[in-house]
Amino acid sequence: MRHFKLNTGSADLSREDIAHNFSDLHPPLEPAQAVVDAARCIYCYDAPCLNACPTRIDIPKFIHQIRSGNIEGSAKTILSANIMGGTCARACPTEVLCEQVCVVNHTEGASVKIGDLQRFAVDHLIETSAAHPFERAAETGKRFAVIGAGPAGLAFAHRAAMLGNDVVIYEAKSKPGGLNEYGLAAYKMANNFAQREVEFLLGIGGIEIEYKKLLGDNLVLDDLRRDFDAVFIGAGLTGNRALHIPGEALNGVRNALEFIEVVREADDKSKIPISHNVIVIGGGNTAIDAAVQAKCLGARNVTLVYRRGPEAMSATEWEQDLAKANGVVMRFWAAPQSFVGNDGVKTATFAEMDVRNGKLSPTETTFEIKTDLVLKAIGQSLEETELAGLKIENGKIVVDKQFRTSLDGVYAGGDCIASGEDLTVQAVEDGKQAAICADAYLRAPPVKGAAE
Repeated sequence: MRHFKLNTGSADLSREDIAHNFSDLHPPLEPAQAVVDAARCIYCYDAPCLNACPTRIDIPKFIHQIRSGNIEGSAKTILSANIMGGTCARACPTEVLCEQVCVVNHTEGASVKIGDLQRFAVDHLIETSAAHPFERAAETGKRFAVIGAGPAGLAFAHRAAMLGNDVVIYEAKSKPGGLNEYGLAAYKMANNFAQREVEFLLGIGGIEIEYKKLLGDNLVLDDLRRDFDAVFIGAGLTGNRALHIPGEALNGVRNALEFIEVVREADDKSKIPISHNVIVIGGGNTAIDAAVQAKCLGARNVTLVYRRGPEAMSATEWEQDLAKANGVVMRFWAAPQSFVGNDGVKTATFAEMDVRNGKLSPTETTFEIKTDLVLKAIGQSLEETELAGLKIENGKIVVDKQFRTSLDGVYAGGDCIASGEDLTVQAVEDGKQAAICADAYLRAPPVKGAAE
């Protein structure tokens, strides 16, 4: 478990301490280490690790290729299924996906380091290959529009281009990557990897990206449907949920993703001002990322408050342990009731929670925590106002098994649909499969007897 340099109260962290804290959370394997760990794989028949991967990477095959010295071939095996395998190796919860079901867990007490081996192979190819590992098919003459340059949109664009189509991605921000660039802890995506991965992905050719294009502002869905053969929506969940409690508008009460973005985009993180008493509200990986990064910047007291018990948190046990090992105080069964302050937040009041008649409810017991920074990590919501005509249920765009929405020619994938866990690896799979479906539909011959 990684231990960061923390502010003990005697002195603030130095610039060097902070730089250390934001170095790579998982240093890459050396070649000898990779070969040794690859040799632990027993290449199971009907390997459970393969079935646990949303993108169905052939894990035993790529590990065997590493063991035999075919590192480039190993990377191609990974990337043919998951073009963003580099990010997924760094940020996906492999400990509860492929590694959790690894058979070696039962024979040796620890799984094969699947995530580390995946990173080893993909990084090697990105750093050493002079050409993109995949070639485009013959041009189809079809043009696809993609809304959002996040994992789903980029995966769609790459597979659609690989199949011979031309793609234009419209991205609201000034850089591509989506949550890979703006929403993950900086120590998980060190050394500007998100942008290096996008540059590698664009090497397939046939993909353009236009920035500062926002649906409902300078981008209209009906115009895209008119001008392109198909449209893919991979815009994710961009609305921030509110607590709807007194004091939420006070200075110092912020959304955790905004805080994470500031940290990610800062060249010199020692210049980021940080409060000494920080509260993070939420139970997911975003909450953990915000809390740990506050400690990495030098906050003395960071308290993560969650309304249920630790077993209900969507953050993995590994992420929870990382936070606790680095001084984050975890308070469970508590929900915020109000924030108080004049120029900015000074105190947060919480109610202890209980389950009554199967419903989570606040009790009459309350407590206060002094704070000057509150980070809300209570989830994001779909911005529905500019999605007129699309069927939406439970805050997600409805799609069929081919990722088709209720509008002809419009597909969707990633966090904006209900396809599985809101994970990068799931978004990549959605984008890949949606591109395959859209391409197949456009290639299909006209139905015989259709009205002319």
